[in-house]
Amino acid sequence: MDIKDPLHENLGLDEREIPVLDSPAFQRLRLIKQLGFAEFAFPGATHNRYLHSLGVLHLSGLAFDSIFKDFKFSSADVRSRLKQCLRLGALLHDIGHGPLSHTTEEVMPSISKLKIAAYKNRSFSFDETQKASHEDYSIKLVTDSSLTEILREQFQDIDPYHIACLIDKSLASKDDFFIDSGLDLRGILSQIVSSELDVDRMDYLERDAYFCGTSYGKFELTWLLGNLTYHIIDSKVFLALDRRALYTFDDFLLSRHHMYLMVYFHHKSIIYEEMLTRYLASPDCKYFLPSQIEDYVKFHDYSLYEHLAQVDNIWARKITERRPYKMLFELHSVEETHRPEEMSRVLRSEGIDVILASSRARLSKYHSPNPIEKSLPIFVVDHLDFLGKPVPIEECTEIFQKYEETRRIERLYVAPEEYAQARKILVHRAL
Repeated sequence: MDIKDPLHENLGLDEREIPVLDSPAFQRLRLIKQLGFAEFAFPGATHNRYLHSLGVLHLSGLAFDSIFKDFKFSSADVRSRLKQCLRLGALLHDIGHGPLSHTTEEVMPSISKLKIAAYKNRSFSFDETQKASHEDYSIKLVTDSSLTEILREQFQDIDPYHIACLIDKSLASKDDFFIDSGLDLRGILSQIVSSELDVDRMDYLERDAYFCGTSYGKFELTWLLGNLTYHIIDSKVFLALDRRALYTFDDFLLSRHHMYLMVYFHHKSIIYEEMLTRYLASPDCKYFLPSQIEDYVKFHDYSLYEHLAQVDNIWARKITERRPYKMLFELHSVEETHRPEEMSRVLRSEGIDVILASSRARLSKYHSPNPIEKSLPIFVVDHLDFLGKPVPIEECTEIFQKYEETRRIERLYVAPEEYAQARKILVHRAL
């Protein structure tokens, strides 16, 4: 079966994948926009996570075929099983996403209330009293829901836990599912789903650029995919890139960085997210995401909008009536500054309500102290240099050093009717 996609044209599906797509959990993604409030800045950005997930599924298959074109699996069945597990991990990577971007994670329950049995096999200790995230809901949906039964029925040689292992790198492998001829392939398969060079980013950058009508997220997708390969260290298989595509990788990282600064952090999206956050933090907020997984499937963007339209809360009304606060001040910087906070204090002292929003973007996960990410390096290999050794990708390009700093966007918003007065105050104070 093929599905028509405006970005990748034909998306081929295995017959066993169709019941997964038809499940209530996956159909829910039709009702969750990929970019949340971004449509108020980019009217074409109404695409959903359903379509994005199909795109990631498609690219994961292409990546697998490119990487393992010369790899000797022990059998065709093993190759097929691992590729199918990868496709399912890619398809379901976002299945637990909350309504309207990440903002609603503010009203998710604690992790303990989700009762995720799979987390007993995590490779590190964690605080179960902290709020759950959409990743936690994804693992719950894959490993312990009605979707789990569909996966077991359709893919009897793949346990849903194996799929979860590709979505969450902290889950320990319980068996030799990812081992073939003494080689551990779990690392590279999880890197295809989530890493500096994953198919999730490859799809959402091109897709978001397409629907937003921008050029920031565009890069040489076919060339990048075609130059993916592997590197083996101590019987573990890691993701690698042929050196001839290194400049394309640089462009790929910059495309993502610029999409964050120019699209994902657009001032109109940010103010709607800030107003929603104010409502969710209000004492009279009655919107909470349930811990019961089958109930959670009923929560999506449209049900949230319906809820906002029915409550008597100033922030809910501003969202539903499209009356956002207006941006008064914006500062792009790579250095810490207290100027926005000082301006905010002055305005509040004059009786003007201010929303101070701070957005931060960093080029790479390599700057993160996360030990799991650091344990899964990506290598650069050179098929024309027979004597050369594979090198970690961050040592082959200067882009990580050039963009090491965090880019900050500080903004002040005020009510439209107070904009002129607020501007006058700041000008008078020479702030």
